Amino acid sequence: MSKIRVENLVKIFGNRPEKALKLLKQGVSKDEILEQTKQAVGIADVSFEVNEGEVFVVMGLSGSGKSTLIRCLNRLIDATSGKIYLDDEDITSMDTEKLIEVRRRKLGMVFQKFGLFPHRTVLENVEYGLEVQGVNPEVRKQKSLEALELVGLNGWGDNLPTQLSGGMQQRVGLARALAIDPDILLMDEAFSALDPLIRKEMQDELLELQSKMNKTIIFITHDLDEALKIGDRIALMKDGVIVQIGTPEDILMNPASEYVEKFVEDVDMSKVLSAKDIMIKPVTVDYKKDGPRVALRKMKTEEVSGVFIIDRNRELKGYAMVDDVSRLVKENETSIESIIQTDIPTVTPDTNLNNIFSLIADSKLPVAVVDENNKLRGIIIRGAVLAGLARGEDTTNDYANA
Repeated sequence: MSKIRVENLVKIFGNRPEKALKLLKQGVSKDEILEQTKQAVGIADVSFEVNEGEVFVVMGLSGSGKSTLIRCLNRLIDATSGKIYLDDEDITSMDTEKLIEVRRRKLGMVFQKFGLFPHRTVLENVEYGLEVQGVNPEVRKQKSLEALELVGLNGWGDNLPTQLSGGMQQRVGLARALAIDPDILLMDEAFSALDPLIRKEMQDELLELQSKMNKTIIFITHDLDEALKIGDRIALMKDGVIVQIGTPEDILMNPASEYVEKFVEDVDMSKVLSAKDIMIKPVTVDYKKDGPRVALRKMKTEEVSGVFIIDRNRELKGYAMVDDVSRLVKENETSIESIIQTDIPTVTPDTNLNNIFSLIADSKLPVAVVDENNKLRGIIIRGAVLAGLARGEDTTNDYANA
């Protein structure tokens, strides 16, 4: 379901935007418009939708229009033309009173600069949005304390912002936005002023919070690794235009232009791919139904040296090697339960490729991909990992070499 819808949004800076807008519609470039009219095109005919509960990252270099875009979304600056819908309400046509109400109750904003009041305590800073709404002091205090606890600052409410580190101050800014319980969180380069280690911690913190809150988040960044880490989808901007929208994997595997390809060419794929991206279909037998002869036939047909053992609900029970299965056939056994190896490496579908390398290196068996109910969803072999790092080579024939 669409939470935000942007249609043909244009922002032109200058005192005579009409002429520039006309040239833009004729296909004249941003640089030519500036030269002819002295008007600067910040956003040029941008359209996109953001789904409810999605982390939508807008990424681009300095001057690409990403920060202008987010400021148009809450009308800190007014667009020249186009429409912006929040829950199907057009905020571009709202009067001041209605717009203020939407900002106070639906939109939370976290800036690159923390924007904290130095003379107010941490708790008082967090309370500010609720105070503006006219919320009862006891209620706003309780909500603010809950927000501080959510961002890991329980017990810091009486301190002044100057007594906190940069990362902690950004947490205060985040808590202030969360205290009003907004539907939509707008984050403009929220972590870019932080040291790399603190920045990584804040990214992890945001992902953890999102798993609990399920907010609709628009996150602005110039950092591709940050975008890939936290974004459900990414919009890449250049010269005021969105040049590609897609999932992190879409952006990396199928760049829409030479510009996008160059933008992502140095990305470490091991930081992006997860188990579900590289897993392949396993050869399996049901240990309650299938005996060693069925298992051996499957291995010969599929040309593999082992099979995964499951029950009729596809819950993983273990692994069986071809030599052990062959021995059971020679001994005229009818069950494979006695040779099932239960000590096999497992990961979840969302496990990052970086965390799979050591399992692949240390185990002679393929890595099983299981869900939260221990149901087998796929397997990972060395060939699949290498193919994944090579950006999408076909891995379906590699199982025979596992």
